[in-house]
Amino acid sequence: MSAPPAAEASPAPPWRDALKVYLEPATLRMLALGFSAGLPLLLVLGTLSFRLREAGVDRATIGYLSWVGLAYGFKWAWAPLVDRLPIPPLTTLLGRRRGWLLLAQMVVIAGLVGMASNDPRDGLPPLVWCALLVAFGSATQDIALDAFRIESAATRKQAALAAAYQTGYRLAMIWAGAGVLWIAAWAEITGATGYQNGAWKTAYLVMAASMAVGVITVLLSPEPVRVALPAPKNATAWLREVLVEPFADFIRRYRWQAALILSLIAIYRISDVVMGIMANPFYVDMGFTKDEVATVSKIYGVVMTLAGAFVGGVLSVRLGVMRVLMLGAVLSAASNLLFAGLASRGHDVTALVLVVSADNLAGGIASAAFIAYLSSLTNISYSATQYALFSSLMLLLPKFIAGYSGVFVDAYGYKAFFVGTAALGLPVLVLVALAARARNRSTTPSGQGSQMAP
Repeated sequence: MSAPPAAEASPAPPWRDALKVYLEPATLRMLALGFSAGLPLLLVLGTLSFRLREAGVDRATIGYLSWVGLAYGFKWAWAPLVDRLPIPPLTTLLGRRRGWLLLAQMVVIAGLVGMASNDPRDGLPPLVWCALLVAFGSATQDIALDAFRIESAATRKQAALAAAYQTGYRLAMIWAGAGVLWIAAWAEITGATGYQNGAWKTAYLVMAASMAVGVITVLLSPEPVRVALPAPKNATAWLREVLVEPFADFIRRYRWQAALILSLIAIYRISDVVMGIMANPFYVDMGFTKDEVATVSKIYGVVMTLAGAFVGGVLSVRLGVMRVLMLGAVLSAASNLLFAGLASRGHDVTALVLVVSADNLAGGIASAAFIAYLSSLTNISYSATQYALFSSLMLLLPKFIAGYSGVFVDAYGYKAFFVGTAALGLPVLVLVALAARARNRSTTPSGQGSQMAP
């Protein structure tokens, strides 16, 4: 099946018009909903690893427990249900997208309260089960929210929505990273030494309350205009439409390019994801306190995250997604080499400031461009399922490899680990170049394709 001819690439909009999109209501809603989406991730991965390391859990176990994050890698399995299945009475009251969003947020809140109530020194299973509940609820929220975002604005505005979403997401990650460390340090009993679970309980309860940002935004947001879908004739036709057609549609539209696109998606964030699991144990082992890590992340991380997401969004609108995608890939791999340098310096707060700043800047640029790229690949009739496939694939291989990160650090040390994660990013550069070339061919007047011009 041939794809329709691509439209001529429109001229780049003036800088002023490119910036105005950030003040539109849909963009501002994405800022708040991005915060709700980003909050749970570190609480079951990075921040949890800091908590577990402080409680005396060994690095190998912490690495294996990062496989809780594989819930994000398999969310495509239930994405078709989120795309089509109504939830009485939430769907009637709020609509298809907002109903699923609210349900997922309630699951996340329940899981965070459970994580707050369990002490890892009394046994890890209860804490792990609650973390899995948070991860499942968070992954479900991602499915519904990605569809909500894609259906809330035209394709030409998706880069700005992605940048706003990413800004909120990164701010939430800083709150769930630096903020939770600051709260846990503040809640510690003065004069006491060692691990204090009561302080972490307070911090996780505050994080559960912080999900109110997303809940309120969902309740106050309009439901996107629903795409009219043909009614299935029978149960078999419904199952085909829900489970098979979203994936078949992608293959029909991109044909031979589908393998290249899926390969790029599978490894684009591999350097960041694999490195991120050991970042907080690294800080603990280097002698950085919760206050030091929180202060550096809160001040410099916020500034550079905002700058990265903003720059990535504006450049994507102005210069094209593929160029910024390449820039983000280079910066993400290079920033990991800075962590290798920090491993050689030991406890150096000034060096920590520089490394965290560079890492957040690179991550903001890369993520804004990558989200816009993924959004451009979806068919709005299957937005939730197709985007869930892409974002799941983005995490599946990196999360699996990250599970062995603690074992690698134990065997070879932190410096070799960070250099290795930077090297993992080299194949990404090749795939971005190939994808950009294929995209250029598909958007020429003589080419075929339905993708945005680079």
